[in-house]
Order: sequence, then structure tokens, then C-alpha cells
Amino acid sequence: MNQNVKAYPKIIQVLFFVGLILLPAIALASGGEGHADSGPIIKDFLYRSFSFVLMVGLLAYFVTKPIRNGLKSRTEAIEKILSDAQAAKEAAEAKHREYSEKLAKATEEIGTITDSIRREGELEREKIMTAAKELAIKIEQEADNKASSVVAKARIELREEAANLAVELAEDMLKKQVSAEDQKRLVDEYMQKVGEIH
Repeated sequence: MNQNVKAYPKIIQVLFFVGLILLPAIALASGGEGHADSGPIIKDFLYRSFSFVLMVGLLAYFVTKPIRNGLKSRTEAIEKILSDAQAAKEAAEAKHREYSEKLAKATEEIGTITDSIRREGELEREKIMTAAKELAIKIEQEADNKASSVVAKARIELREEAANLAVELAEDMLKKQVSAEDQKRLVDEYMQKVGEIH
């Protein structure tokens, strides 16, 4: 409605200027000093001029309104497109900031996880090394214990073997009826051998 009000002064201005242009012709036509045959020509000119001005005024009134409405709707459409483009740009920038922040956080989390895995790996390696050392000490102690028991068993077997040999020798000698001196000497020798074993 405000645009219609703004359009009226422009139409009035156009009509005013057309009237100013035609005013001298109207003045000449109304003055009686002209030729007798010029009256109908001037009236016809004024009639045609008035018709032309009226037509221009009506065209200006009726044609400018749709043109202005069209221009207004086109301006509004362009403003809406620009507004939508600005909103899309701001949304894209917001998404970009959001994804940049998420990427930075993810990178930081990956670094933290990597450090944590590295620390856990080092701790696990130390545990494995400690367990392996303890197992090696245990195996070594078991080997020592087994070796000691094998040596002790071997000593017992050797003593038994020596005792059996001594008994066999004694039997053989007794069978041959050795003298008392020989028996004493054999017992002494046997005692020496048993003493050497111990």
C-alpha cells in the first residue's frame, strides 16, 4: 500500500510536466486572436494531447504496479536466496568447526591410547621378564636338587657295591682258608678302602 502511495506522486509529477508542456497550447487556443481555421486544429491537438496524457497516466498507473510487484518479488527472492546462502555458509562453517574439534579430540585420544598401550606393553614385558627370571631360578634350583639327590643316590649305590665286593672278597678268601694274619690284613685293607670312599 505504501508503494501505491509512492507511485501517485510520480504519476502526478508526470501529469504536471505534461500539463506544463500543453499549457501554452491551451492558452493559445483560448485566446481569440488566432486564425479562424486554427480553432478546430488546436482543439483536436488538445484533445489528442489530453488523450495521450491520460493514456500515459493510466498505463503508468496500471503497468508500473505489476512491474514494481514483479521487481519487488524478484528482489525478495534474491534476498531470500542470499539469506539462505548465508545461512548455508554459516551452517557449513559451524559443521567445519565441529568436525575440526572432533578431529582434534580424536587425534588427542589416539595419542593417549597409544601412550597407554605402550606403557601397558612395557609393564607386561617387565612382568614376563620377571616371571622368566623366577622360572629360570626355580629350574636351576630343581636341577641342583635333582643333581644332589642323584649324587647322593650314586654314593649310596657305590657304598653298597663296595660292601658287596668286600663281602665277596672275604668269602673268596675264607674259602681259600687264609690264615689269621691274612684275615687281619684283609680286614685292614677293606677298612682303608671304606675310609677312602667316605
